[in-house]
Amino acid sequence: MVEDSRENPDASARYRGLDGRMTSTRAGAGGANLAAVPPESAPDGTAEAATTTIVLADDHTVVRNALRLLLDAEQDFEVVAEAGDADNAVRYVRGHKPTVLILDLNMPGRASLDAVPDIREASPNTEIVVLTMQNEPAFARRALQAGVRGYVLKEAADAELVQAVRSAAAGDTYLQPALGARLAASADRDGSELSERERDVLRLIALGHTNAEVAEQLYISIRTVESHRAHIQQKLRLSSRAELVKYALEHGLVET
Repeated sequence: MVEDSRENPDASARYRGLDGRMTSTRAGAGGANLAAVPPESAPDGTAEAATTTIVLADDHTVVRNALRLLLDAEQDFEVVAEAGDADNAVRYVRGHKPTVLILDLNMPGRASLDAVPDIREASPNTEIVVLTMQNEPAFARRALQAGVRGYVLKEAADAELVQAVRSAAAGDTYLQPALGARLAASADRDGSELSERERDVLRLIALGHTNAEVAEQLYISIRTVESHRAHIQQKLRLSSRAELVKYALEHGLVET
């Protein structure tokens, strides 16, 4: 379990940036980096923007450190806790009531999107920004339908995560532009959200083939078959072979 980031207020920390460089920061009272706490007013006497509090959920410590360094560079952002799985994300959101939760889509244990209803119940005013490596429109569509405010690919985090957090905090939806264009295009297509390879895998599974047999017929590894099957089930929200067979029959992927 990843500990609450505020539990050791005097600890020094070193974070690796997204460019690979190491930077030292020192936490102040309450655990937030001093650079992340805005002053009460600007030098000209005008009021500063309210602090955007953030819970950061990703199962890779190196990634969390890099993202935290990126976020701490924003004067009005404060990362109040870190989690390594969806269940702890729910717990920290309930305890901190952050402005925004940054949620990795693929973490060990409970599926992140399945935890969204509990996150909503724990803190109705917390907005969710998904950060993921999944660049297929189907995943983005499902995330948006689940109620997340932002969807950002990890490869674009340097350039887009801060803007996504600001948009979510303001109640606006943020979708990475390139992915948004693909999502709009896919909405106009008739048929399944599955890729051609996923349709091939599903067809063979529905015909009763084992993962090993599917791998042999498609000239791919068993692990790749398992990955395709997991994606198929996630996209279609199906959990059993019987449900996959029924879907394949209803959509003409196999002949009756």
